[in-house]
Amino acid sequence: MSRVNTVLGPIATEELGIVAIHEHIGYGMPGSELDTKWWKTPEVRYEETVPKLRKFHEYGGGTFVDVTGICNGRDIDYYKSLSAKTGVHIIACTGFVGGDTALPFFERATVEYLTAQFVHEITVGIGNTGSRAGVIKVGVSRGGRMTDLDKRIYRAAARAALNTGVPILTHLAIDAENAIAIFNEEGLPLHRVLFGHADDGINAEKTRDTWIASQGGRVGFDTFGYETELEDPPFWARPRNERLDHFLRFLRAGHLDQALAGVDANCSPLGWPGVKGHTVNYLFEDLIPDLRDAGLDDATITKLFVENPADFLTIQP
Repeated sequence: MSRVNTVLGPIATEELGIVAIHEHIGYGMPGSELDTKWWKTPEVRYEETVPKLRKFHEYGGGTFVDVTGICNGRDIDYYKSLSAKTGVHIIACTGFVGGDTALPFFERATVEYLTAQFVHEITVGIGNTGSRAGVIKVGVSRGGRMTDLDKRIYRAAARAALNTGVPILTHLAIDAENAIAIFNEEGLPLHRVLFGHADDGINAEKTRDTWIASQGGRVGFDTFGYETELEDPPFWARPRNERLDHFLRFLRAGHLDQALAGVDANCSPLGWPGVKGHTVNYLFEDLIPDLRDAGLDDATITKLFVENPADFLTIQP
């Protein structure tokens, strides 16, 4: 039976349903949980998060993939409680959003140490929670080029993916040449990697999305909803129609099988106010209707949000 690790245990791939592929229950920089300006009680975090996940479930959402990573607010026991309360499957990750978000303890770690860390969290569990990671997160640090630590994390992720069969998601799809070189050196098939944020407003023009697809990688258009039309748009915002047109061009270029879409939600931001007016439910309230208005049929919608994520997330021996 094909399966996927969720925080409440392994489930059959067929149970995933509609997947929000690149999201956050609560993301923040290391130490933000101790900042008195931004610290939130558990009650406040629940108040901000539970209604969003319940609405997601009511809309037909099945699975929320949390790619917050080590050091950025990952809280597995909290995720387990949320999943049980709302009925949404939550997949947690091992790995890091980027080398620049890793605490010094990990900054000095070798590839071998990082590999063992990732494998342990996938096969044994994260801390003492008993929950196993279902994906590995890696990322390019600020500056747009992979640092030495980024490269060690990418190499360790490739080895852990080969060892365990879980896939890799990236934060940003820039500097993909270096990333793909590492994955190729390690012998990791590129269909096990989702190169994320190909559509964000800062890096879209520098992201070689069709080239990544030609190499065999999957491409994530997963910052939908961060629009310049928002009341207070973030620095990575982009005009709504511009992002949508970019995604449609990618699909029409013959890359449907390699495309995944998400909204990079942050249900209860840690250490910053978040982006007003943006939730995971943009997927149902705006994105899917926009895609239908653009002429995509139900089979294509199912391909993008059910079949492609299921194929990607399935643990492969």
